Amino acid sequence: MKRKALIPVLILLILIKVNVFAQTEKAEASIQAIMQQTNVVGISVAVVKNNKIIYTHSFGYKDLETKQPLTDDCIFRIASISKSFSATSIMQLVGAGKVSLDDDVSNLIGFTVRNPKFPETVITLRTILQHRSSINDSQGYFSLDSINPATNPNWAKCYNSYEPGKGYMYCNLNYNMTGAIIEKLSGERFDLYVKHHILDPLHLYGGYCVDSLDKNRFATIYEYNTDSSKFISSPNAYAPRREEIAHYQMGKSTPIFSPTGGMKISATDLAKYMIMHSKFGRYKYAKIMSKKSAKEMQTKVSEEDGYGMAIETQENLIKGKTMKGHTGSAYGLYSGMFFNSKEKFGFVVITNGCGPKYEDGFNGLIKNTINSLYDSFILK
Repeated sequence: MKRKALIPVLILLILIKVNVFAQTEKAEASIQAIMQQTNVVGISVAVVKNNKIIYTHSFGYKDLETKQPLTDDCIFRIASISKSFSATSIMQLVGAGKVSLDDDVSNLIGFTVRNPKFPETVITLRTILQHRSSINDSQGYFSLDSINPATNPNWAKCYNSYEPGKGYMYCNLNYNMTGAIIEKLSGERFDLYVKHHILDPLHLYGGYCVDSLDKNRFATIYEYNTDSSKFISSPNAYAPRREEIAHYQMGKSTPIFSPTGGMKISATDLAKYMIMHSKFGRYKYAKIMSKKSAKEMQTKVSEEDGYGMAIETQENLIKGKTMKGHTGSAYGLYSGMFFNSKEKFGFVVITNGCGPKYEDGFNGLIKNTINSLYDSFILK
């Protein structure tokens, strides 16, 4: 190529670099301003455009006591976004012909799961994934004994007054039961199933078992005390539960790993996983599930709740955009993972502690940060 022909190419490359720098500078200034308006420990973000990660950054602290900065390789317990890993695992087993979404949960889990007010109505795997099982968390969800008639005399309180399949209530017990079913169907311990069938094929670092991960990468999670206006660390977020694991019973002890909320992963790797959902089951050379299964996870059951199977539809996160994804909150952590498959963009935002203020049903920090990233990197 002649020197004169190279000049326009070089100018174009320079303009692209200048534009990227301006986008990045705008985004970081905006996020810093948002953080100044809210009490925040730290925040990690990732931006996807054209189904590729174009930006990652971390702000604030990994640990308040040591003032260690938060970095992109830090991992967090991401709370309820974890449910999507459980639902993805089920859809893999459905695809393998090992289970049907319309199978009776009683047969799958090994004890009777029936709403006593509607004993003839079968509670299916589909309804627990959609939070339409009529089950609630009133008896707790850290043990399957809470809903087992043989172990809890108050098991009937686990059910609402409406018929299964006819109403929606978000329920963590639904997904801890799902984790136990994954073990019974696959023969693998829940955390290992997810590692072998989702994390490893996507080349992601993370997992549900604390002791299988590098503790030096954990971002300390802090709960904000409104009375004292101080952050208090939450060590239980990363409790290893070694004694319980040592006496593990497959298909029963599963809530130890919290299929409903216990995944630990970085914002960057969560964004790669998000791209897989945005591309309906594929990421690079890995096929995690069929396009049909991925779309079924993302399809909302009703206009009222917008929930599919651990993927919800949100119309009020970014004005004028239909977003698919999930939020999480536990121990003081707040997280958001949302994408738009048609326009091939998405965001992951995770904070290890903030003074929560809510806007349109969202944690304000999460919503405002996502909108800031949208304005800086996606909006034309």
